[in-house]
Amino acid sequence: MKPFLFLLVMFTTANCFAQDAKFMQERPVTFKNPKALSLPKGYSQAAEIDMGNSRMIIMAGQVALDKAGNLVGKGDLAKQANQCFINIKHIVEDAGGTMNNIVKLNYYIKDVSKVQLLRDIRDKYINTKTPPTSTLVEVSKLFRDDILLEIEATAVIPKKK
Repeated sequence: MKPFLFLLVMFTTANCFAQDAKFMQERPVTFKNPKALSLPKGYSQAAEIDMGNSRMIIMAGQVALDKAGNLVGKGDLAKQANQCFINIKHIVEDAGGTMNNIVKLNYYIKDVSKVQLLRDIRDKYINTKTPPTSTLVEVSKLFRDDILLEIEATAVIPKKK
């Protein structure tokens, strides 16, 4: 019975891996680092997923670092939020889209009482008539003490016909 069970598990596992490989060939994922952003260490700024008629762009959390990797707006949430959205805009445009293609925003902020300030900055970049979905989480710390927020974004960009 044990050899049969072992073979069944191996066949099922191999079949799952084969299906994953087939999916990756049909819907490839490309990792990107746009030149307008600083080059990250150990991760990619964006993953582009071919979905057939469109491409999904999943962006790494953006913080207020400029192209040279310098912090913009030390101690200033508005300046940091603005730089985060500039970075997101660079990624979306590098993929051939616009900020209207953003479908999801995730915010990680150290002081949730400043959410209206964050919204005011956001509204300069998104379509406020049909805003993307969003999640906001207050955090006690981000990867550096001088970083006040981090914003993740997802975009879906239709392919041109």
